Amino acid sequence: MLGTDFRTGSPNWLDLGSPDTAAAVEFYGDVFGWDFESAGPQAGGYGFFQLDGKTVAALGPLTEEGARSAWMVHFNAPDIQASAEAVKSGGGKIRMEPMDVMGEGWLAQCTDPQGAEFAMWQPGKTAGLGLASADNTLVWVELHVPDPAAALGFYSGLFGWRHAEMQTPGLTYRVLSTADGDQQDASFGGIAPLPDHDASVRWTPYFAVADVDATVAAAGDAGGSVVLPAMDIPEVGRVAWLADRAGAVFALLKPDPQM
Repeated sequence: MLGTDFRTGSPNWLDLGSPDTAAAVEFYGDVFGWDFESAGPQAGGYGFFQLDGKTVAALGPLTEEGARSAWMVHFNAPDIQASAEAVKSGGGKIRMEPMDVMGEGWLAQCTDPQGAEFAMWQPGKTAGLGLASADNTLVWVELHVPDPAAALGFYSGLFGWRHAEMQTPGLTYRVLSTADGDQQDASFGGIAPLPDHDASVRWTPYFAVADVDATVAAAGDAGGSVVLPAMDIPEVGRVAWLADRAGAVFALLKPDPQM
């Protein structure tokens, strides 16, 4: 599962672009118990969601023209300049060229060849998230695209990812892991075809929770909506897909204890 020992290509940051950051702070505080700490007046409204004093995600206002509220998964890129060139040569696009973020690290915004947006983070003073795979923190990331095999080729060329195939009724699920270490221990996400319940090409973050059904109810009380009702997936766990007040999609996972 995803951890904070970041390797090349592992998710190391996650942030939410929102049209109403105050409403987002309230929503995710109600759902996950997160606190919010501003990064200061020089950060343009950007700040950090925290749990037990550790950063679990970040939040900022929407900055791109025409952008919709969404979660953005960042992947560890030790040489972000080289990785940006690899994105271009692999058929992707760079929406924002690598830039130094006040010495905390280097950031680039990208789009893969099938239209899924992601970001890359080269650690500086900030390596990445402070807590993952605990209750109410990021535990998994999942890409949904029309051509999973082509997506695997792009990202494996970019980050050196390995994969293992899982056969489920009607589809092949590709479990992703970083290039080094035990493949199961290094797994952090997956690639799947576009689901029936949501035809949007995207990376979706999964947050671990102790009780999926209770968290779905809390999200509804806080003004969110259900995209995919809670359901059990054999050998995975119980999952649900939700959208916050502004429509940003995320998922919940209570992992199978045998995982």
